[in-house]
Parts: sequence; structure tokens; C-alpha cells
Amino acid sequence: MLQALLHSLADPLTLGFFVRALIAVITVSVLCALVGVWVVLRGLSYIGDAMSHAVLPGIVGAFLLNINLLLGAVLAAIFTALGIGFVSQRSGLKQDSAIGIVFVGMFALGVTMLSRAPTYSTDLANFLIGNPLGVTSADLWGALAVTLVVAFTLWAVQKELLLVSFDPTEARVVGLPVRRLNNLLLILVGLVVVLTVQLVGTTLSVSLLITSAASARLFAPSLRRMVVMAAVLGAVCGVLGLYLSYFLNTAAGPTIVLVNTAAFLLALTLRGRREA
Repeated sequence: MLQALLHSLADPLTLGFFVRALIAVITVSVLCALVGVWVVLRGLSYIGDAMSHAVLPGIVGAFLLNINLLLGAVLAAIFTALGIGFVSQRSGLKQDSAIGIVFVGMFALGVTMLSRAPTYSTDLANFLIGNPLGVTSADLWGALAVTLVVAFTLWAVQKELLLVSFDPTEARVVGLPVRRLNNLLLILVGLVVVLTVQLVGTTLSVSLLITSAASARLFAPSLRRMVVMAAVLGAVCGVLGLYLSYFLNTAAGPTIVLVNTAAFLLALTLRGRREA
């Protein structure tokens, strides 16, 4: 029985595309944990959803210009992040209002550009609905590079981000560049969303960014443990979801999201029983 189970688990590993998808899911799960904890702690969950839709014009524009779709998405994410920061700073509106304004405008621009697309491309469809099994070796190296850059950046400004997140007034008093740090965090979120979109599509990417971090938040007593728990939980759920999609013949991206959601509901139930 055990031997048959091990054989079944090893069988997909003979497929190159499955192994690449497995590595990509683990890498992106760690990346999402690094940024997702800040998104959850600062109550910016809405921005993940906004970013996942706001990168649409970049993706469509890259498709129309016949250039790399990932490059277009990255440029759109950076533009969106800076746009949110600009609107919130110049208008005096709260950040959630600025996010809504920029998000709706960018998404509408993307839909308008999409209406001009002469044909419907499989590559474009993959960005809209996600396709972990289509990840290439170049995508893996790109994801690893982004993960290292994001990890180093967050490590370098961790103390500053903590102060800005929990006491922005004190941060201004001690001379920290609050606006720049907020914009930096928005840009990092955008980069993570772009990579996540490639796995699960624009409509489901927010789950990988938020759900594991939210689950870890229920139990982790410190920021460091929250990051570690979110990374481990996200990786485990990603691997389990990918295997389930293989054996059940379901779409990989949505299956991974469903496993993440189930893990959060389980964590919520366990938290409730522990407090009862």
C-alpha cells in the first residue's frame, strides 16, 4: 500500500513540466509569504486584488506590441503602485480610495485595449486564468531573482517598515521617508502579484498573497514566525493543490487556491476551539 502510494507520488515527477510547476509554486509561495505578511498586518488585502486587475493593460499592451507579457505586467504594476501613492498623497484621500480610483482606471484601460486585440492568444489567456504547468525554465529563474530581490529589500528596511506600519507619526518625527517606504511596499506587492498572476491568473492571485499569511496570523506570535509559517503553509498547500489537480484532472491554479482556502478555514476552526 505504502509502496503504491509512493509510486503514485513519484510518477508526476518524471514529467518535466510538473517539476517546473512544483518549483515555481514553492518559490512563489515563499515570495508571497514575504510580502503577504505586511499586506495582512497593514490591512492592505484589497491592494492585492486591485494589483492583479490593474496589470491587465500592461499584459494586453505587451501582447499587442508582441513583447514579453511578463515585462508588460511588471511595468503596469510599478506604474499602478506609484499612481496609488501619488493620488493618496496629492489628494489627501485615504489609501483605499486611491487604490479604488487607480485600480478601476487601469482595469478599464486594459479592457479597452483588449477589445482592440485582433485575436485571442493562448499566452494572454494563461495570464487571465493562470497556468502553473506552462512555467518555463526562464520563468523559474525570473521568479528566483525576484524572490531574492524582495527578500533582501524587506530585510534591509524591516525595522523602518515596522515603525511606519504601526506608528507612522513617530516615523515622521524621527525623519523616516514614510511616503517612499509606502511606495516601496506597493511596488513589491506589485512585483509579487505579477509573478502570482502567471500561476493562478488575475482573478485568483490575491489568494496566494493573502490566504497563507492570514492563516499564519491566527497563530504566529511574532513577525518572523508569521513569515516562516506563511511560507511553509503556502508551499505545502501549493504542492498538495498541484498534486490534486494532476490526479483529479482539474485546473491547477484554482485547485491550489481551493487548498489554500481550506487550510485557512481549518486554521480558523482550530483557533476557535483553542480559545473556547
